Amino acid sequence: MTASESLGKDLLGLEQLSSDQIRLILDTAEPFKEISERAIKKVPTLRGSTIVNLFFEASTRTRISFEFAEKRLSADTVNVASSGSSVSKGETLVDTARNLEAMRIDMVVIRHGASGAARFLAERIESNVINAGDGTHEHPTQGLLDMLTLRDRFGKLAGLKVCICGDVLHSRVARSNIWGLKKMGAEVAVCGPRSLLPNAIDDFGVTVFDHIEDGIQWADALNILRLQLERMHSGYIPSLREYNRVFGVSRERLARAPKDLLILHPGPMNRGVEIDSDVADGPHSVILNQVTNGVAVRMAVLYLLAGGRPELAEAAKGGGGR
Repeated sequence: MTASESLGKDLLGLEQLSSDQIRLILDTAEPFKEISERAIKKVPTLRGSTIVNLFFEASTRTRISFEFAEKRLSADTVNVASSGSSVSKGETLVDTARNLEAMRIDMVVIRHGASGAARFLAERIESNVINAGDGTHEHPTQGLLDMLTLRDRFGKLAGLKVCICGDVLHSRVARSNIWGLKKMGAEVAVCGPRSLLPNAIDDFGVTVFDHIEDGIQWADALNILRLQLERMHSGYIPSLREYNRVFGVSRERLARAPKDLLILHPGPMNRGVEIDSDVADGPHSVILNQVTNGVAVRMAVLYLLAGGRPELAEAAKGGGGR
């Protein structure tokens, strides 16, 4: 069985992946980390492949991370944003993708505001599709890079206690982390105001904390989510100041924890709202490690979907590129 077959044609979410498939991606990402540390940050692994980044929502970190991953594997990349494209003239998602596919592309990385958009596209085109975030559904590569960062620091995922704090309701990152971490044997909790938790949160199989202090006492690591104000209408929280007072992760709160907690945040951060600057920049923060690991994880996903064999990833990093 090839790596491509074991991972499937597309990466749409972590809910449908097995623990072995998640481990495959994380293990394949390890040898790709070294590429980003060398003088010539390029290998010829995907030379000749064409990858389209189709972003219907504004993005900086995810889009740039995918571009770095693609270019470090020597793929040809094309960036398409909905503004200024035929989409703004009324062209449908499928028409856009089929026209791109007619130009003989190999993969599509898609971010879209509608939940299920990535699956909708994957079922209608032959190219590989990677979900870079769809509505409030999933953001699988962010979940994977968070897990890689946790595994780097703790040496394992099984048995870890990870508390996801903040705006779980609007967060596709939270869902990918919940599915992925649970499959890998971690214990997962969520913490936030009830107005920012999904109505069906009890069906997710997670512990729910109503007070940030309780989550801090319980956890080994906190994954702190941004308040997605652009997705909110009035009524979710009284004010940003009040949210920070009740749920903000501060140095004072962390000082009362029974152990040093690892601090993650998918970014971008609302400093002084869900996380204080001295926590984000503090000694236990791995936020920049997450960014670094994001490139390696996305390289691994691209490599595996292109048919790369995991046992050859170590050898693949050895090739030079121009």
